[in-house]
Amino acid sequence: MAKIVYREEMAQGTIILNEIEAPRISRKAKPGQFVILQAKETGERIPLTMADTDPEKGTITIIYMVVGKSTAVFKELAVGDEYYALIGPLGAPTHVENMGKVICVGGGTGIAVLHPITRALKEAGNEVTTILGSRSYDLLIMEEKMRAASDHFHICTDDGSKGHHGFVTDVLKEALAKDDIAMVVAIGPIPMMKFCSLITKEAGVKTLVSLNPIMVDGTGMCGCCRVTVGGETKFACVDGPEFDAHKVDFDELAKRLASYLDDEKSSMDAYNNCKVQ
Repeated sequence: MAKIVYREEMAQGTIILNEIEAPRISRKAKPGQFVILQAKETGERIPLTMADTDPEKGTITIIYMVVGKSTAVFKELAVGDEYYALIGPLGAPTHVENMGKVICVGGGTGIAVLHPITRALKEAGNEVTTILGSRSYDLLIMEEKMRAASDHFHICTDDGSKGHHGFVTDVLKEALAKDDIAMVVAIGPIPMMKFCSLITKEAGVKTLVSLNPIMVDGTGMCGCCRVTVGGETKFACVDGPEFDAHKVDFDELAKRLASYLDDEKSSMDAYNNCKVQ
Protein backbone atom coordinates (compact mmCIF):
# COMPACT_ATOMS: atom_id res chain seq x y z
CA MET A 1 0.00 0.00 0.00
CA ALA A 2 1.17 3.54 -0.78
CA LYS A 3 -0.53 6.37 1.08
CA ILE A 4 -1.19 9.76 -0.49
CA VAL A 5 0.15 12.49 1.82
CA TYR A 6 -0.45 15.49 -0.43
CA ARG A 7 -2.73 16.10 -3.39
CA GLU A 8 -3.07 19.03 -5.76
CA GLU A 9 -5.25 19.67 -8.79
CA MET A 10 -3.54 21.53 -11.63
CA ALA A 11 -4.44 22.82 -15.09
CA GLN A 12 -8.15 23.33 -14.30
CA GLY A 13 -8.38 19.94 -12.60
CA THR A 14 -7.24 17.99 -15.66
CA ILE A 15 -3.83 17.21 -14.14
CA ILE A 16 -3.38 15.78 -10.64
CA LEU A 17 -0.32 15.76 -8.38
CA ASN A 18 0.07 13.08 -5.72
CA GLU A 19 2.86 12.95 -3.14
CA ILE A 20 3.01 9.34 -1.99
CA GLU A 21 4.73 7.53 0.87
CA ALA A 22 7.42 5.34 -0.70
CA PRO A 23 10.58 5.49 1.46
CA ARG A 24 12.58 2.75 -0.29
CA ILE A 25 11.78 4.03 -3.77
CA SER A 26 12.56 7.63 -2.81
CA ARG A 27 16.03 6.63 -1.58
CA LYS A 28 16.91 4.69 -4.72
CA ALA A 29 15.18 6.59 -7.55
CA LYS A 30 17.14 8.65 -10.06
CA PRO A 31 16.03 11.24 -12.64
CA GLY A 32 14.28 9.69 -15.63
CA GLN A 33 13.00 6.59 -13.83
CA PHE A 34 9.35 5.66 -13.38
CA VAL A 35 6.98 3.69 -11.16
CA ILE A 36 3.87 1.63 -11.85
CA LEU A 37 0.75 2.37 -9.81
CA GLN A 38 -2.49 0.45 -9.37
CA ALA A 39 -5.46 2.10 -7.62
CA LYS A 40 -7.44 -1.07 -6.84
CA GLU A 41 -6.87 -4.81 -6.93
CA THR A 42 -8.84 -5.07 -10.17
CA GLY A 43 -7.45 -1.82 -11.60
CA GLU A 44 -5.09 -1.16 -14.48
CA ARG A 45 -1.36 -0.80 -13.93
CA ILE A 46 -0.30 2.71 -14.95
CA PRO A 47 3.38 3.70 -15.55
CA LEU A 48 4.25 7.24 -14.40
CA THR A 49 7.67 8.89 -14.36
CA MET A 50 8.47 10.50 -11.02
CA ALA A 51 8.30 14.29 -10.99
CA ASP A 52 10.18 14.53 -7.70
CA THR A 53 11.55 12.52 -4.80
CA ASP A 54 12.20 13.41 -1.15
CA PRO A 55 14.38 10.77 0.56
CA GLU A 56 14.20 12.64 3.89
CA LYS A 57 10.40 12.54 3.95
CA GLY A 58 10.34 9.16 2.24
CA THR A 59 8.01 10.31 -0.53
CA ILE A 60 7.79 10.43 -4.31
CA THR A 61 5.69 12.77 -6.43
CA ILE A 62 3.77 11.71 -9.51
CA ILE A 63 1.74 13.91 -11.85
CA TYR A 64 -0.83 12.52 -14.27
CA MET A 65 -3.47 13.78 -16.69
CA VAL A 66 -7.00 12.43 -16.39
CA VAL A 67 -7.57 10.89 -19.84
CA GLY A 68 -9.41 7.59 -19.26
CA LYS A 69 -11.10 5.31 -16.76
CA SER A 70 -7.97 4.33 -14.83
CA THR A 71 -6.74 7.89 -14.31
CA ALA A 72 -10.32 8.92 -13.46
CA VAL A 73 -10.22 6.30 -10.70
CA PHE A 74 -6.85 7.70 -9.60
CA LYS A 75 -8.45 11.15 -9.34
CA GLU A 76 -10.98 9.85 -6.81
CA LEU A 77 -8.20 9.06 -4.32
CA ALA A 78 -7.86 11.68 -1.58
CA VAL A 79 -5.15 12.48 0.97
CA GLY A 80 -4.96 9.54 3.37
CA ASP A 81 -6.13 7.04 0.74
CA GLU A 82 -3.74 4.37 -0.49
CA TYR A 83 -2.84 2.99 -3.88
CA TYR A 84 -3.30 -0.77 -3.94
CA ALA A 85 0.13 -1.34 -5.48
CA LEU A 86 3.29 0.62 -6.26
CA ILE A 87 6.48 -0.75 -7.77
CA GLY A 88 9.71 0.96 -8.78
CA PRO A 89 12.01 2.54 -9.53
CA LEU A 90 11.89 1.14 -13.06
CA GLY A 91 13.69 2.01 -16.27
CA ALA A 92 17.18 3.31 -16.94
CA PRO A 93 18.05 6.63 -15.26
CA THR A 94 19.16 9.68 -17.21
CA HIS A 95 22.91 9.90 -17.74
CA VAL A 96 23.90 13.22 -16.18
CA GLU A 97 27.24 14.97 -16.58
CA ASN A 98 28.61 18.47 -17.14
CA MET A 99 28.45 19.00 -20.89
CA GLY A 100 28.24 22.78 -21.03
CA LYS A 101 25.08 24.35 -22.43
CA VAL A 102 21.94 22.22 -22.60
CA ILE A 103 18.32 22.90 -23.53
CA CYS A 104 15.33 21.22 -21.86
CA VAL A 105 12.01 21.37 -23.72
CA GLY A 106 8.76 20.29 -22.09
CA GLY A 107 5.06 20.21 -22.83
CA GLY A 108 1.96 18.95 -21.01
CA THR A 109 2.64 16.35 -18.31
CA GLY A 110 6.04 15.86 -19.94
CA ILE A 111 7.11 18.86 -17.85
CA ALA A 112 6.76 16.69 -14.75
CA VAL A 113 9.08 14.09 -16.27
CA LEU A 114 11.51 16.83 -17.32
CA HIS A 115 11.76 18.46 -13.88
CA PRO A 116 14.16 16.07 -12.08
CA ILE A 117 16.29 15.79 -15.23
CA THR A 118 16.56 19.56 -15.60
CA ARG A 119 17.45 19.97 -11.95
CA ALA A 120 20.10 17.25 -12.11
CA LEU A 121 21.67 18.79 -15.22
CA LYS A 122 21.93 22.17 -13.50
CA GLU A 123 23.33 20.63 -10.31
CA ALA A 124 25.99 18.92 -12.47
CA GLY A 125 27.19 22.36 -13.59
CA ASN A 126 25.45 22.73 -16.94
CA GLU A 127 24.04 26.03 -18.16
CA VAL A 128 20.40 25.09 -18.61
CA THR A 129 17.90 26.78 -20.90
CA THR A 130 14.34 25.60 -20.35
CA ILE A 131 11.50 26.02 -22.84
CA LEU A 132 8.00 25.07 -21.68
CA GLY A 133 4.87 24.98 -23.82
CA SER A 134 1.12 24.63 -23.35
CA ARG A 135 -2.05 25.46 -25.23
CA SER A 136 -2.75 28.30 -22.78
CA TYR A 137 -1.07 29.65 -19.67
CA ASP A 138 -3.70 28.25 -17.30
CA LEU A 139 -2.75 24.75 -18.45
CA LEU A 140 0.98 25.15 -17.74
CA ILE A 141 2.31 23.17 -14.77
CA MET A 142 5.36 23.40 -12.48
CA GLU A 143 6.44 26.85 -13.67
CA GLU A 144 8.22 27.90 -10.47
CA LYS A 145 10.02 24.58 -9.94
CA MET A 146 11.22 24.55 -13.54
CA ARG A 147 12.29 28.19 -13.36
CA ALA A 148 14.33 27.42 -10.22
CA ALA A 149 16.06 24.55 -12.03
CA SER A 150 17.05 26.71 -15.01
CA ASP A 151 19.53 29.43 -15.90
CA HIS A 152 17.37 30.73 -18.76
CA PHE A 153 13.62 30.21 -18.86
CA HIS A 154 11.02 30.57 -21.62
CA ILE A 155 7.26 30.01 -21.77
CA CYS A 156 5.37 29.40 -25.02
CA THR A 157 1.59 29.33 -25.38
CA ASP A 158 -0.43 28.48 -28.46
CA ASP A 159 -2.92 31.27 -27.72
CA GLY A 160 -0.37 33.89 -26.67
CA SER A 161 -1.71 34.14 -23.10
CA LYS A 162 1.86 34.10 -21.71
CA GLY A 163 5.35 34.33 -23.12
CA HIS A 164 6.04 33.51 -26.75
CA HIS A 165 2.90 33.28 -28.89
CA GLY A 166 3.65 30.07 -30.71
CA PHE A 167 5.33 26.70 -30.35
CA VAL A 168 8.36 25.59 -28.34
CA THR A 169 10.06 24.75 -31.63
CA ASP A 170 10.17 28.47 -32.50
CA VAL A 171 12.19 29.30 -29.38
CA LEU A 172 14.28 26.13 -29.76
CA LYS A 173 15.40 27.22 -33.24
CA GLU A 174 16.44 30.63 -31.91
CA ALA A 175 18.36 29.14 -28.99
CA LEU A 176 20.22 26.69 -31.23
CA ALA A 177 21.20 29.52 -33.57
CA LYS A 178 22.61 31.65 -30.75
CA ASP A 179 24.72 29.17 -28.78
CA ASP A 180 26.84 26.06 -29.08
CA ILE A 181 24.45 23.56 -27.47
CA ALA A 182 25.78 20.22 -26.26
CA MET A 183 22.45 18.44 -25.78
CA VAL A 184 18.69 18.89 -25.96
CA VAL A 185 16.18 16.96 -23.84
CA ALA A 186 12.61 17.10 -25.18
CA ILE A 187 9.71 15.50 -23.30
CA GLY A 188 6.03 15.94 -24.05
CA PRO A 189 3.42 15.04 -26.68
CA ILE A 190 4.69 12.93 -29.57
CA PRO A 191 4.31 15.68 -32.21
CA MET A 192 6.32 18.07 -30.04
CA MET A 193 9.14 15.57 -29.54
CA LYS A 194 9.11 14.63 -33.22
CA PHE A 195 9.46 18.18 -34.50
CA CYS A 196 12.04 19.11 -31.86
CA SER A 197 14.11 16.13 -32.99
CA LEU A 198 13.84 17.15 -36.64
CA ILE A 199 15.17 20.61 -35.77
CA THR A 200 18.04 19.32 -33.63
CA LYS A 201 18.96 16.65 -36.16
CA GLU A 202 19.40 19.34 -38.79
CA ALA A 203 21.51 21.32 -36.32
CA GLY A 204 23.58 18.25 -35.41
CA VAL A 205 22.75 18.43 -31.69
CA LYS A 206 22.38 15.29 -29.58
CA THR A 207 18.80 14.93 -28.38
CA LEU A 208 17.07 12.70 -25.84
CA VAL A 209 13.35 11.99 -25.56
CA SER A 210 11.37 10.03 -22.97
CA LEU A 211 8.77 7.71 -24.51
CA ASN A 212 5.44 6.61 -23.07
CA PRO A 213 4.17 3.62 -25.07
CA ILE A 214 1.49 1.23 -23.81
CA MET A 215 2.99 -0.77 -20.94
CA VAL A 216 1.82 -3.65 -18.75
CA ASP A 217 4.44 -5.31 -16.54
CA GLY A 218 7.28 -2.77 -16.77
CA THR A 219 10.00 -5.42 -16.55
CA GLY A 220 10.51 -6.38 -20.21
CA MET A 221 8.42 -9.56 -20.23
CA CYS A 222 5.16 -8.57 -21.96
CA GLY A 223 6.59 -6.69 -24.93
CA CYS A 224 3.72 -4.18 -25.03
CA CYS A 225 6.03 -1.16 -24.76
CA ARG A 226 8.08 -2.00 -27.83
CA VAL A 227 9.30 0.91 -29.91
CA THR A 228 11.48 1.09 -33.00
CA VAL A 229 14.76 2.90 -32.42
CA GLY A 230 17.39 2.94 -35.12
CA GLY A 231 15.54 0.21 -36.99
CA GLU A 232 15.66 -2.11 -33.97
CA THR A 233 12.92 -3.13 -31.54
CA LYS A 234 13.46 -1.77 -28.05
CA PHE A 235 11.41 -2.09 -24.87
CA ALA A 236 10.78 1.30 -23.27
CA CYS A 237 10.50 -0.21 -19.79
CA VAL A 238 14.00 -1.68 -19.66
CA ASP A 239 15.90 -0.14 -22.58
CA GLY A 240 14.41 3.30 -21.88
CA PRO A 241 12.28 5.21 -21.30
CA GLU A 242 14.88 7.61 -22.78
CA PHE A 243 16.19 7.17 -26.31
CA ASP A 244 18.16 8.98 -28.98
CA ALA A 245 15.46 11.17 -30.54
CA HIS A 246 17.05 11.05 -33.98
CA LYS A 247 16.57 7.27 -34.14
CA VAL A 248 12.98 6.99 -32.85
CA ASP A 249 10.15 6.06 -35.23
CA PHE A 250 7.65 8.59 -33.89
CA ASP A 251 4.99 7.78 -36.51
CA GLU A 252 4.91 4.13 -35.48
CA LEU A 253 4.77 5.13 -31.81
CA ALA A 254 1.79 7.42 -32.46
CA LYS A 255 -0.07 4.63 -34.27
CA ARG A 256 0.54 2.17 -31.45
CA LEU A 257 -0.71 4.64 -28.84
CA ALA A 258 -3.90 5.09 -30.87
CA SER A 259 -4.57 1.34 -31.11
CA TYR A 260 -7.03 1.18 -28.24
CA LEU A 261 -8.72 4.59 -28.41
CA ASP A 262 -12.15 3.10 -29.17
CA ASP A 263 -11.83 0.62 -26.28
CA GLU A 264 -10.66 3.36 -23.95
CA LYS A 265 -13.66 5.53 -24.88
CA SER A 266 -16.09 2.65 -24.30
CA SER A 267 -14.53 1.94 -20.92
CA MET A 268 -14.73 5.60 -19.90
CA ASP A 269 -18.36 5.88 -21.05
CA ALA A 270 -19.32 2.79 -19.04
CA TYR A 271 -17.51 4.17 -15.99
CA ASN A 272 -19.31 7.51 -16.24
CA ASN A 273 -22.67 5.78 -16.72
CA CYS A 274 -22.09 3.69 -13.59
CA LYS A 275 -21.29 6.83 -11.60
CA VAL A 276 -24.49 8.51 -12.81
CA GLN A 277 -26.60 5.49 -11.88
